[in-house]
Amino acid sequence: METSLKNPVSGTLNVLLVGNNPIELSSVLKNVQQVHGAKIVTEIAFDLKSVLERLMRFNPNFIFIDDNLGRNELRETINSLSNNKKTKDIPITVLKNSNYQEALGTSSILDYLLKKNLSPEAIYNTLKNSLKLRRTQLYLYQVYQKRKNALLALTR
Repeated sequence: METSLKNPVSGTLNVLLVGNNPIELSSVLKNVQQVHGAKIVTEIAFDLKSVLERLMRFNPNFIFIDDNLGRNELRETINSLSNNKKTKDIPITVLKNSNYQEALGTSSILDYLLKKNLSPEAIYNTLKNSLKLRRTQLYLYQVYQKRKNALLALTR
């Protein structure tokens, strides 16, 4: 199995933006729309219920979640996305207000971005790196599953 990781941001990307502050989400959306090198289609959701509604008709390749949702709703949203068959392998980046806030310790979050440093270049780098990392993780998992029995036979 061969994977192409040369330019993971090329082509069309479907990005889901999740947050409860329309003003901040519009700023994020403006930066996302200025990313060069890929056509980006966006959808916006304001809470877990609207996220699930969007997923009925939208297939995101990437998810940005604003930490203004609040710690409990943020954790619930990430857990729900991680357990959803449709979104479990999609990279998630959390947009943070401050570096001083505690980060959520979950493997579903591949990156954090500070909102005050948000730029089209930062978003592009996050998209590129997170998509490459997620594809690499999925490839390694698939290879491991195929060769698991051979590996177990070596340890016996």
